[in-house]
Amino acid sequence: MTDIRRTILWVIFGFSMVLLWDQWQVHNGKPATFFPQGTKATAKAPQSPASATPPTATTAAAATPASPGAVPGATPAPAAQGERFTVTTDLLRLTFDTQGGSLVGSEFLKVAADAKQGKTSGTFTLLQESPERVYVAQSGLVGGDFPNHTTVMTASGDRELRDGANEIKVRFESPEKNGVKLVKTWTVKRGEYAIAVKHEIVNTGATPVSPQLYMQIVRDAKDAGSGSSFYSTFTGPAVFTEEGKYQTVKFENIDKGKVDIQKTASHGWVAMVQHYFASAWLLPDGIKRELFVRTVPNTLAPALGEHLYAVGMIAPVDGLAPGASKSVPATFFAGPQEEKRLASLDPDLDRVKDYGHFYIIAKPLYWLLTQIHAVIGNWGWSIMALVLLIKIAFYWLQAKGYESMAKMKAINPKVTALRERYKDNPQQMQQEMMRIYREEKVNPLGGCLPIVVQIPVFIALYWVLLSTVEMRNAPWIGWIHDLASPDPFFILPVVMTLTTLLQTALNPAPPDPVQAKMMWIMPLAFSVMFFFFPAGLVLYWITNNVLSIAQQWLINWRMGVPPQFNLPKFGKS
Repeated sequence: MTDIRRTILWVIFGFSMVLLWDQWQVHNGKPATFFPQGTKATAKAPQSPASATPPTATTAAAATPASPGAVPGATPAPAAQGERFTVTTDLLRLTFDTQGGSLVGSEFLKVAADAKQGKTSGTFTLLQESPERVYVAQSGLVGGDFPNHTTVMTASGDRELRDGANEIKVRFESPEKNGVKLVKTWTVKRGEYAIAVKHEIVNTGATPVSPQLYMQIVRDAKDAGSGSSFYSTFTGPAVFTEEGKYQTVKFENIDKGKVDIQKTASHGWVAMVQHYFASAWLLPDGIKRELFVRTVPNTLAPALGEHLYAVGMIAPVDGLAPGASKSVPATFFAGPQEEKRLASLDPDLDRVKDYGHFYIIAKPLYWLLTQIHAVIGNWGWSIMALVLLIKIAFYWLQAKGYESMAKMKAINPKVTALRERYKDNPQQMQQEMMRIYREEKVNPLGGCLPIVVQIPVFIALYWVLLSTVEMRNAPWIGWIHDLASPDPFFILPVVMTLTTLLQTALNPAPPDPVQAKMMWIMPLAFSVMFFFFPAGLVLYWITNNVLSIAQQWLINWRMGVPPQFNLPKFGKS
């Protein structure tokens, strides 16, 4: 019973190592060993008559007969060539292609590229179509040989947001194709990353038609450059429906045919997610839609592989009589994962922020962090203030743990003497130790349980700091110019290591010499990872350590157990 508390701590440490190993496997492109993410069942094409699963794509779905209205692949035939032009607002520089009226580039004019030791290299680009990167937004009609994203269209509208204007419109009109014309209008507003996209379908023929509107995001599987060797965030397609909730699909699972998403819905959206940024297609509630995740042939950028990845929706358009037209509104978002902007488009769109398994705890922590930042105005100090508030909230619970540790430290000499006296009689030794625990009213588990209760909160806070785009390029003090990047001079990781060792020195030394040595080796090994972690995460851990040391010191004095530094002894026994 003497070592139950430490045994549980070892279990917690071992579980943490399992999580880290799991994320290491994921980061290196291998399937998760213990906690696989994404979906596992084999994806199948929608079976409804209205389904338009693309046969031209190398889909992850089971093979289905090709229909005349199947969605075209992401890359058009070489014979069809369009022209590109840019449209500029206060936040965005968008690149459109007259071939399909597609959005093939989005540069964020007020979002800096990744900072390196305080210097930025231009602005950040999300959508792009080049030999090095393919990430585009497309839409068109299926259900027949109708205008789609491979059709060259006529463009009109302004190219720059004028002074005093609140929005800019770009209009693409397709030629008539089998009695159907598609007019696509992109409306970009000042101060917004979301773009309203109106699709007007006109029946110019002499017979009724029933086309379907598709919207898709196509990109390669190239790493977005986020994360490190010790942590990674999700990159890939995601869908949300009321029935299936938030579902992510890994690129490798699409390749293997291991995709299972909610395929039909009347509410929901599709997205492409990466660290700090996302793009998404949204339709108004009530419009029936079919959702798909698939591969499409890649002829544009061969260096990126044989195929690309698409996530999208297909919405039926009611039968159009000759001369009739119908408009289908949609919204396309491409921007940073700022929760207020995301929530203004859909209450659940903020799920694209990777909060791990503790989303329900992470949400209020993020809200509290933003409220603190609104007062302080610096994200570094806001992190420290948030940790302080959490420590205050858990003060009494943590105090119980430290009181138990102080009692254990006080009776440690007696336990050590018992071990020596009954080293040849383990059963008698356990009985004597239980007697001491009863007499001294010490609970061996008392120091462990408060820690277990707090673990979900601090893991949730870890994911908040890792996923919050506001940390990106955010300075703290002096040499820390980017809280989302590692400390360039490793000062914070060194401080974090020292505080961890100090905290270890204040804990009771285990009677077992082997355990005593391991209690020092563990924090050293654990601290190595923090040399590669973002500065904001290291700052949060340092703050937690310092406050824990102060609280432990205070409680020890109050209980009449003066703090002692139990230094390691690595010599021969």
